[in-house]
Amino acid sequence: MSKVDLLDKSWVELVFEGKNKEYGAYALRRDTGKRNIKAMLIVFAVIIAIMVGVWAKVAIENAFPKKVAMETDVELSKLAQKKEAKVEKKAPVKVEEQKVVEKVKSSVKFTPPVIKKDDEVKPEEELKSQEDLNKTNTAIGSFDVQGNDETGGEVLKAKEVIAQPEPPKEEETKIFEVVEQMPSFPGGQAALFEFLSKNIRYPVVAEENGIQGRVIVTFVVERDGSITDVRVVKSVDPSLDKEAVRVTKSMPHWNPGMQNGGPVRVKFTLPVTFRLQ
Repeated sequence: MSKVDLLDKSWVELVFEGKNKEYGAYALRRDTGKRNIKAMLIVFAVIIAIMVGVWAKVAIENAFPKKVAMETDVELSKLAQKKEAKVEKKAPVKVEEQKVVEKVKSSVKFTPPVIKKDDEVKPEEELKSQEDLNKTNTAIGSFDVQGNDETGGEVLKAKEVIAQPEPPKEEETKIFEVVEQMPSFPGGQAALFEFLSKNIRYPVVAEENGIQGRVIVTFVVERDGSITDVRVVKSVDPSLDKEAVRVTKSMPHWNPGMQNGGPVRVKFTLPVTFRLQ
């Protein structure tokens, strides 16, 4: 197999022997070797540049690793008690409801037989004989009642009163925004900042797309210090919103807010900033 020499011009001279060499085709083929060498040099230069760029990027990333800084801004409400303007409420006009008169049939109290001493038995509690019961047209009931409707009325019966639980007080259900003593994270604001910094995980999707910003969440500190009703009131990105809600729900019990000497439910606002460096 013969060698291929890109710079050899003998074949050009052979082809154009006896022909018009002033024609453009001769000049074009004569410089073919130079163009091939130039093209190869350019290709090699581009490949070397790409390799150097990749190597430099890897060296820089290894020497200076990217740091993701997460800053959490904690804005606490003022502890000073705000005096609410007193609004005089007019007493509502009471509308008297019409009383429904219950239809009652006259009845004679039935006294169950009980062995007692004669001096302990009251006259109205004396056991009535069967003859007395046969003579009366009055119904037998639990009480001696003078009825108002002997035909359509009903005999009164003893009703058992069951004690109902007291309804919860307003302080136990109401959600305050400002109280005498606002709720606080165990250890104070510095401990809250440290907890969030250690537990927040920057979402990979947001990091790869360069998404950053401040997510503001609200939650309720219950009377026992637990965290409930976590909501996003200012959104940045679904991935950042989800992470802010997750770390807020994972917080330990807070010191509850106090009002009039007792714990109450308090609404709290927590802004969380995600920032890439």
